[in-house]
Amino acid sequence: MLTKDLAICIRAVDYSETSQIVTFFTRRTGKIGAIAKGSKRPKSAFDGPIEILSHGKIVFADSGKDKLATLTEFEPAYDAPRNDFFALNCCFFAAELLNHLTHEYDPHPELYDSFLNFLQNVEQHETQHNMLAALILFQLGLLKEIGLQPILSYCPNCKTQYAQRKTPYETYFSSSANGLVCRDCEPSFPDKIRLSKNATTCLTSLKQISNATQGTLREIEKILVHHFTELLGRPPKMAKHILNESAGYL
Repeated sequence: MLTKDLAICIRAVDYSETSQIVTFFTRRTGKIGAIAKGSKRPKSAFDGPIEILSHGKIVFADSGKDKLATLTEFEPAYDAPRNDFFALNCCFFAAELLNHLTHEYDPHPELYDSFLNFLQNVEQHETQHNMLAALILFQLGLLKEIGLQPILSYCPNCKTQYAQRKTPYETYFSSSANGLVCRDCEPSFPDKIRLSKNATTCLTSLKQISNATQGTLREIEKILVHHFTELLGRPPKMAKHILNESAGYL
């Protein structure tokens, strides 16, 4: 049976001299793996090799969850930057996280829309600061959509609401607690990482992220990379590029 869907390519590897195995994040079906036969031929039905981050309409023959689907049609578009390496790496990083943190045939239409919006708005982020802020917000949205949203408004251990504190508060991020733990509770979490006041302010009020300094954004991104490493059991491959490139703009 042929299935039509909207899709974004989040991974592509060579299968043979003429074909590829591609992973699409689709709007209605979720993540799927498919073989694109003949895609590397100059006159293929796909107008050449399928590129990561390309998106558009696809048609595929579903072979079941345990087998690769067969891609029969793909009408691609490509909106990611080709000259801004930091922005492009941010897009690749977002695609990598989507691939590792979502399951096949588990649709998340709102997450699809969020990722497509992230890709299409890349050109509007004229500075590395804006791009990093957008990446952080996408990552937090991804965690929320897949049910792994960090607890940022109160201490997961003692339930103290941060907004109710009249004096400056000291917080730590703990992956094992999945959120921001307070000063009183941090001894119970050996994996905790202390946050600056500015980073805490941004994480407890996400609308502040766009106004944060580059140093604060990088601090938050380091925390998120650490958290994704704990969730995946290994560092994401693209993470080092994001952290290394953003370090030069402090």
